[in-house]
Amino acid sequence: MALFNQENKHKWEFENIGGSSRVKISTGEDIANLKDLDPKMWTVLSCPVKGLEIDEKSLAYIDSDSDGKIRINDVVATAQWMSSAVSSHDALLDGADSFDIEDFNKESEIGRKLYCSAKEILSNLGKEGSVLSVSDTQNSEAIFAKTRFNGDGIIIPASADAQQEKDAIEAIISTVGSLKDRSGEQGVNEELVNNFYKAADEYYKWYNSAPQAPFGENTDSAYASYMKLDAKVRDFFMRSSLASFSPESTATLDVQNSRIELISADNLCTKVEQIGDYPLARVNGSNRLDLSASVNPIWEREFRTLVSIIFPQTTKSITIEDWSEAGSKFKEYITWKESKAGAVVEPLGIDRICSIVTNSCKDALMALIKRDLMLAQEAADIEQVDKFLHLYRDFGRVLRNFVTFQDFYDKNRKHKAVFQSGTLLIDKRECKFCMRVENMAKHKTMAPASGMYLVYCDCTTKSHAGAIQIVAAVTVGGIGDIFVGKNALYYDNDGVEWDAVVTSIVDNPISIAQAFWSPYRRIASAVENLIGKNAAEKDAKLMDEVNTKLAQAPKTLPTEKPEGEKKDAIPFDIGKFAGIIAALGMAVGMIGTAVTGLVKGFVNLTWWQLICTFAGIMLVISGPSMVMAWLKLRRRNIAPLLNANGWAINASSKINILFGETLTSIATYPKLKLKDPYAKKGLPLWKKLLISLGLLIVVGGGIFCLFYFYICA
Repeated sequence: MALFNQENKHKWEFENIGGSSRVKISTGEDIANLKDLDPKMWTVLSCPVKGLEIDEKSLAYIDSDSDGKIRINDVVATAQWMSSAVSSHDALLDGADSFDIEDFNKESEIGRKLYCSAKEILSNLGKEGSVLSVSDTQNSEAIFAKTRFNGDGIIIPASADAQQEKDAIEAIISTVGSLKDRSGEQGVNEELVNNFYKAADEYYKWYNSAPQAPFGENTDSAYASYMKLDAKVRDFFMRSSLASFSPESTATLDVQNSRIELISADNLCTKVEQIGDYPLARVNGSNRLDLSASVNPIWEREFRTLVSIIFPQTTKSITIEDWSEAGSKFKEYITWKESKAGAVVEPLGIDRICSIVTNSCKDALMALIKRDLMLAQEAADIEQVDKFLHLYRDFGRVLRNFVTFQDFYDKNRKHKAVFQSGTLLIDKRECKFCMRVENMAKHKTMAPASGMYLVYCDCTTKSHAGAIQIVAAVTVGGIGDIFVGKNALYYDNDGVEWDAVVTSIVDNPISIAQAFWSPYRRIASAVENLIGKNAAEKDAKLMDEVNTKLAQAPKTLPTEKPEGEKKDAIPFDIGKFAGIIAALGMAVGMIGTAVTGLVKGFVNLTWWQLICTFAGIMLVISGPSMVMAWLKLRRRNIAPLLNANGWAINASSKINILFGETLTSIATYPKLKLKDPYAKKGLPLWKKLLISLGLLIVVGGGIFCLFYFYICA
C-alpha cells in the first residue's frame, strides 16, 4: 500500500505527554481519518507482532502481509476497513468483546457481508438475539457443527443423504485417510475420493487376474516355508556333493561332535541359533535327501509340514532338481502376488470392494464436494466476522499504543501499555514498568541510553516450560539492597507468579535523594577499598619479611655467655632519638596549629553562619551529583528499550520525575510504637538526655577554654 495523503483535512486534537506533542485519538472520526494523519506525527512507525500484551490473533489480522511487523499502512488499512463496517465510528473506541450485529453499516458492502455472516453464525449456534462475542466465533467447530456444507471442500457422512454414499465416505476414511472438516468431524475431499476409487478399481482387476494356486489354500504358507528352508536344503546338497567328491571330508562336513560338546553343558533351549546353524540333515555323500531320515530339530517341524504339501506321499527321497522343480511351481503365483495393486483397500474385503466398484458413488460424492465448495465465500465471510470482533475489541487499544502512548501515560491507569508485561517485587518495591526482553545482547547495548536504573531478571515458573527474561525500571528510592543474584518475584499480566533472579543491572540515577548520598557512598567505598588494599599489602610485606628472615636464619643458635660474663649492650644513638622527637614535635605543632585555626574560625561564626557553612560544604560535595542526576532524570526515555525489542519509535517518550514516581511504589508502614523483643536494652531516656547534656557542656567548655587561652596569648 502506498503512503497515504497528508492533506490533514480532519481537525485533530493534540496533547503534550512524555515530553512530546502527540495526536489524541478521542473520537471515532479520528479513526476514520487516520489516512490523512501525517506519518511524522505518529509515535510509532512499526512494532513486532510477537511479545505484546494483546491477543496475537488480533495483531495477525492487522498484519495484512504477514511479515511479523505492524506498520503505519497496516494500521490505516485496518482503520478504513473497520470504519466502513460499523454505522457509528465512536463504537470502535469502546473495546468491548461483544457486538450487536444490528450496528453493522448495511449500506456498505463490507458491513452487509458481515451482517449476513453474523446472522448465519447466530443461526448455526442456535443463539437468540443479535449480540455476538469473540468467544462465539473463536470456536469454528461449534459454528459449523450442525451444517452439512461449510465451504472447505470436505464432506462428512452427514453431508450425504443416501446410505450408500454415507457408507462410501466411511470406507474412504477407514482406508485412504481423512481430513478434519470445519465442523470438527473427519471427512474426505476430492483428492481422497479419487485415490480411493482408483485403488478399489486396481485391486478389483488384480484380484480377478489371479492364476490357479499350485497348492490350493496352503499355497501362501507353503511358499513362506519354502523361502525359509531353501538355503538350508541347498546347503545340504552342496555338502553331500562335496563329501561324495572327497569322502575323507565327510566327518568335517557333517555335524561335528566338538561343536555339540561346547554347548552340551548349557541349557540347549537357549542355543537355538547355534543348533540352527548345523546342517539340515546328516551328510553321507549321497545326492538324495531321505525324507524319512532325521532332520535338524530346529527345522524339523517346518520341513515335515512343507514336504507334506509340495511332495506326494509316495515320495521317499528328493534330489536338488526335485526341490528346484517344486519351487518353480510358485513362480507364476508369486509374480501375481507381487504385482498387487490397490492394497490400501484390501481390509474392506473382496466382496465389499466388488460392490463399491460395480455400484460406484464417485460421481455423487464429487457433486457433494462441489456443492460444499459453492459456500466457500460464505464461510470466508464468517471468518471475517471473527476478524471484526477481535479488532472491535483490540483495535482501539492498538491505536492508543501506536499512534500515541495514551495507555502508558494515562493518569487513571485503566489499561497498561501493550509493552508492559507485569510487575516485579524487589527490595520492598513494586516495579510496574516491566518489559519482556527478546534480544538480551541488543538490550544491554542500548539500555544505558534510556537513562533509567534497570534490573534484568531471568524468570521461571512450574506452570510454564523454559525461562523468560524481563527488564524492570526502578524509578523511586535508592539503590538499597539490589544486587546481581538477588531473588525476587515477578507477576505477569495474567497473574502467573514467576521466580526472578537479577542477572544484570544498568546503573543510572534513581532519585535526587539517592544522588545526594552517592558521593559519600563512593568515598566510603573508596576508603574501604583503600584500607583493604593497604592492609593486604602490609600483610603481604610482613609475611615476605618473615619468610626472608626465616630463610636467612643460621642453622645453629648462638651459644649464650656464662652467667658471670656481661652481655654486649646495644649502644644508645642520641642523634637518632633526637630526630624522632623533633619530627614528632613538628607534627604535633602542625596539627595543633590546624586545629587552633579551625576552632578559631568556627568560634568567630554565628550560629546561622555555622549552619550555612555546613550546608555549603555538603553542597560542594553533593551538588554536582544532584545536578547531574536531575538532568538525567528529566531525560529518562523508554524509546531505546522499545527499539531494542524491534520497535521503530518516532517520538521521544520520556519519564520525568513526577511520572517516574507512579511507576514504582515503595512499602510504607504506619507510625506505631513497637518494641523489638531482641533489641539491646540501654539506658532510660532521661539518663541519655543527661549524659548528652553533660557531653555538650564538656565540649562547649573545652572550646571556650581554647578560645580564651588563644585570646590571652
